[in-house]
Amino acid sequence: MDLPLRDPKPDVEQFVGVITGKREPDRVHFAELFLDNETMQAISETYLNREWVSPDLANPATFLPYFDNVIECWYRLGYDYVWAGGWQEVLFQGKYRLGTDTAERAKSTRIWMEESEGIIGSWEDFEAYSWPDPETVSLQAYEYASSRLPEGMGLLVCFGQGQLENVMNVLVGLEPLSYMLYEQPDLVEAIFEKVGRTLHRLSERIIGLPKLAGFFQGDDMGYQSGTLISPDHIRKYVLPWHKRIAQLAHDNGLLYILHTCGNVEEIMEDLIEDVRIDAKHSFQDKILPVGDFKERYGDRIGVLGGVDVDKMCRMPESEIRPYVREILDRCSPGGRYALGTGNSVANYIPLENYLAMLDEGARWTT
Repeated sequence: MDLPLRDPKPDVEQFVGVITGKREPDRVHFAELFLDNETMQAISETYLNREWVSPDLANPATFLPYFDNVIECWYRLGYDYVWAGGWQEVLFQGKYRLGTDTAERAKSTRIWMEESEGIIGSWEDFEAYSWPDPETVSLQAYEYASSRLPEGMGLLVCFGQGQLENVMNVLVGLEPLSYMLYEQPDLVEAIFEKVGRTLHRLSERIIGLPKLAGFFQGDDMGYQSGTLISPDHIRKYVLPWHKRIAQLAHDNGLLYILHTCGNVEEIMEDLIEDVRIDAKHSFQDKILPVGDFKERYGDRIGVLGGVDVDKMCRMPESEIRPYVREILDRCSPGGRYALGTGNSVANYIPLENYLAMLDEGARWTT
């Protein structure tokens, strides 16, 4: 396979049918939550002979050419959709830590979430916070991307971080949230309500966008041994909002895919039976290899990705290829699977390993 492709033939309808179990695949489909900008820049400049334009969402002169590059990159790599994530002004302002990025294709700085002190710790903070108005948030970037998609491609939308992530990572901090859940549950509920209503209203507003295939929402809820907060708290504050947006999607014939990192075994039945996600993304071999997950849940939901990012970083290409083939042998038969990394195409994944993964997917046959 020559990557990028000269003549891609995306088919988002087939992708949706395969993921939802409504049709058998005639090829391996690809799926990612996102590709880091530095990875797309390297592909664009090295293989596509395109000038990279760094995005500045406040300046259409930069962000429209940026989206053109993003679309071309996903298209020529063989995806059936483009993931449009956070393509609007920042919704929730919070506290972050900045550090030097040491990746192979480094950003100027790397952002780390503030765990010990958030921007909202009291009712006074809550009342003083500048909450976004979802009615006035610009959706121009999504509309532009929709108008530029090649024939056969769809758009999977995500308005940035998810329900738990916005509260835990951006507004409160994991450590303060752990206390607040027990000491100020009324404040916790109010914060989750504000975040949930914002994300839900934006989801309502984008319904009807041409070529919209659904939502591919990221919302990390776990670490290696369990959920980040108790499963009961996730069921009370987080999952109801995912359920509402999933229902909105299904009522309009759209997908609802969830990316969530970590060990979420304790809430998997809730995600499948109550939230009714169409597919799950994000897998680590140390927690549950994607092949094992497919055997356990693949008759009920779609399974996306699963090529372990740690292995993608550390293995030479000669070992990546048989590892990917093993995953395909376990996951592709019967459908409801799309190939991709276990998390995202980070800027520290060697480009040759990423392209080798896609190449193995294109070559795989039953």
